[in-house]
Amino acid sequence: MARPETPVNIEEKLAKVTEHWSPKTVLEANGLEFKAAKVQGEFVWHDHPEGDELFLVVRGELTIDLEDRPSAVLRAGEMFVVPRGVRHRPRAEQECEIVIMDPPGVVNTGAVTSDLTAAEEWI
Repeated sequence: MARPETPVNIEEKLAKVTEHWSPKTVLEANGLEFKAAKVQGEFVWHDHPEGDELFLVVRGELTIDLEDRPSAVLRAGEMFVVPRGVRHRPRAEQECEIVIMDPPGVVNTGAVTSDLTAAEEWI
């Protein structure tokens, strides 16, 4: 299901996400995967040497702590790109709904093994 033949409704996809920090791929375009996720609490510090990671906040507020840089605070409708190889830690005090854009096969925790490492799944 790389390219659905009908429009993808992100609200409907987010409604299917039941676990925090477990992104689900909703479509692929131009060699990138778009993943719907719900987050709350703190994630693990990690990086992605294989590519940049884009975060788009749909609902709520997300803070992305960055190693050796100021944190980025995103609200609904805002996007932020974590450059390839930059260690970061997303966190949200309250549940936040987001879309993440990554190259295919990127593990959500990078090279870090954690109970928050999610299996790849399409919805």
